[in-house]
Amino acid sequence: MAIKQTAGRDALGEFAPKFAELNDDILFGEVWSREEELSLRDRSLVTVVSLIAMGLTDNSFRYHLESAKKNGITASEMAEIITHAAFYVGWPKAWAAFRMAKEVYGE
Repeated sequence: MAIKQTAGRDALGEFAPKFAELNDDILFGEVWSREEELSLRDRSLVTVVSLIAMGLTDNSFRYHLESAKKNGITASEMAEIITHAAFYVGWPKAWAAFRMAKEVYGE
């Protein structure tokens, strides 16, 4: 099932149309839609951990936490994922991730 994403075009369509196209059509429309290779649940897990590793806990992180929740990652699994990642990505990054994960999973 292809994901129909418009966030790139909505935010950057006029300013950076090529980037918006790559975001919406390639990253989400093609890569995220390759479910035979990797499930949406697993893609969410990989993406969340990657963003934590970069220390990126902004609105894009919130979006991917919400997607992870929608794609079947439970609150207890997310807590375990962040706890495990903390030893590899850094304790402060895990703390930041936990703050937002509590908000998303508490909603």
